[in-house]
Amino acid sequence: MQSLYDIPAPAKLNLFLHIIGRRTDGYHLLQSAFMLIDWCDTLHFARRSDGQISREDLNVPLPADDLNVRAARALQQATGCTQGAHIGVLKSIPAQAGMGGGSSDAASTLLALNRLWNLKLSVQQLSVIGLALGADVPFFLSGGHGWVEGIGEKITPLSLPAGRWAVVKPDAGLDTKLIFSDPELKRDSEPATITGFAADAAGKTQIPFGFGRNDLQAVAQKLCPGVNQALQWLDDKGLSGRMTGSGSAVFAHLQHDIDVGNMLMDAPGALQVRLCSSLDVHPLLGWANSDGKIKV
Repeated sequence: MQSLYDIPAPAKLNLFLHIIGRRTDGYHLLQSAFMLIDWCDTLHFARRSDGQISREDLNVPLPADDLNVRAARALQQATGCTQGAHIGVLKSIPAQAGMGGGSSDAASTLLALNRLWNLKLSVQQLSVIGLALGADVPFFLSGGHGWVEGIGEKITPLSLPAGRWAVVKPDAGLDTKLIFSDPELKRDSEPATITGFAADAAGKTQIPFGFGRNDLQAVAQKLCPGVNQALQWLDDKGLSGRMTGSGSAVFAHLQHDIDVGNMLMDAPGALQVRLCSSLDVHPLLGWANSDGKIKV
């Protein structure tokens, strides 16, 4: 089957993550700054005329009803589209890492099939579908970096300076539900402001990108020794590490020129280390209309 689209699905880093409260339904209220980076999965799409959604795992076996399949079916149901698709998934972003790989794949699936099926939905309409799939999906549809609030659905575009990052993923992953259900999780951080964060990111404070903390990190370190190992490895290199999302990946901003080659070669086998750069915008920016013609 001929592939019609070969598209990327980039990962993200949470430059900070504060929990500022909790809703009555149990969902946590957060504030975070999401940065897109150039660690990407690759998705291949081909149109099917029989209305079926099929998926081919090109390297890593995925669950039968993963987010790519669920996103495609949700788009069909929202629009009444009778076309189908075959999706090939080449995974690179680690699972259970806090880097948004599954959500990014789902967002790229929505954008690709919106174009492949000529549905002409807007980003806003796709985001309604995406939010039902996962709280991070609307961010990956928004087209750039973002100041994220609520349960992840409130997104304000952010202009961020370019950055280089060492991203370190331990062997073990982390279950987000275990972290958010832990009684020791800090849930009462004071609300932050975009102005305060932006001043830090622009280097107007002592440590660029040193704003705040990740409120999930202490619990993650208790649950997953690999997080501690990754943070210690960065510290041994003179780098200040922080966990992204609910982990288990950690990252450090590379402020100065360093011998990255030697650093990567020196990584223990239990750690996956990758040098990443921030993206200016999402690679699929503009793949959805500014306003759609189909109500969902």
